[in-house]
Amino acid sequence: MPGRSDPPRGAHTGPSGGPSRPQVGHRDRVLSGQALGDQPGGCEDGGAPFEVVIAGGSVGALEATLALRELAGNRVRVTLLAPREEFVYRPMTVREPFSFPTARRYPLAEIAADLGAEVRRESFGWVDAEERVAHTDAGEALGYDALLLLALGARPYVSLAHVVTVDDRRIDEQLHGLIQDVEGGYVKRLAFVAPGPATWPLPLYELALMTAQRAYDTSAELEITLITPEERPLAVFGLGASHAVSKLLEAAGIQMIGSAHVQVPESRHLLIHPGSRRLEVDRIVALPALLGPAIRGLPSVAHGFIPTGPDARVRGQDRIFAAGDATDFPVKHGGIAAQQADAAAASIAALAGAPVTPEPFHPTIRGMLLTGGRPVT
Repeated sequence: MPGRSDPPRGAHTGPSGGPSRPQVGHRDRVLSGQALGDQPGGCEDGGAPFEVVIAGGSVGALEATLALRELAGNRVRVTLLAPREEFVYRPMTVREPFSFPTARRYPLAEIAADLGAEVRRESFGWVDAEERVAHTDAGEALGYDALLLLALGARPYVSLAHVVTVDDRRIDEQLHGLIQDVEGGYVKRLAFVAPGPATWPLPLYELALMTAQRAYDTSAELEITLITPEERPLAVFGLGASHAVSKLLEAAGIQMIGSAHVQVPESRHLLIHPGSRRLEVDRIVALPALLGPAIRGLPSVAHGFIPTGPDARVRGQDRIFAAGDATDFPVKHGGIAAQQADAAAASIAALAGAPVTPEPFHPTIRGMLLTGGRPVT
């Protein structure tokens, strides 16, 4: 079944199911710094390289860098703006509260060096599109020929009071104690809630299923209710996936309430609409709601997201592209970000003079659902 975010195409899968350190590209052929020229210091015709600034150090940013190296070679010089030193494979953080190893982390500078890219540890701030200058939060100005906004992401915020709102940057800290309380029999009724239209609901199902499995393994009594605006479980993946997940929920004893939205008027009490049904539980875990980054110098649509076309170009801009959670594409997923990054990279490579015919972004979601037992793919 389609599901989890895919690692970049250059990431190899490690023995525990996560990727080992991403390596320089492999699609139809193996690329290396020497195969492309020692470093991207100039174009094949001896002119200055095409300057590409990529804001971010995410899956999509690495995918875009890999694709640019493959498509444009030394025609481009890539600079990554990334505030953190490491690339974290975030889809696996959901396992951490259940005493699994922490999500894998990779030194971003080493990956970039493999790809002949420069990394600057700074955050993107705003853009002067007319002058083609990207500004960092620290006040530095970087000229560009093409700008790709990738790791700006959506901004999670707490939309419900009296709940634990999941933050994958500190999910172990948030939920480890809750899982211990389940094991000890102190929590007997638990609700997992998607507070609005779920842009990426998979972690909610994973947390519910893994918690149910942990309760079973420790002979703890636990009632789990999963409440979501979706008509069917993981409806974004189609009827076949929904049917498979419905069976998993039923086997785990998880009650799903679909086509619903929730209010939490006080601790441990939920009001479920439509119907004003009341539910009392011991704890409530919710996904965050999301806002776009609302970048100064760029257009935005509802809730601050960046509008993009099928080539990942920002609406009204010929040299600025965006991919990932910051865009107005409704599904927020690392695999989608990588596909958008590929579309953007092809268009940028063409601008740089590479013999490339850009193709539009055609979204496909692949991956796996973590359950606490055998993952479902």
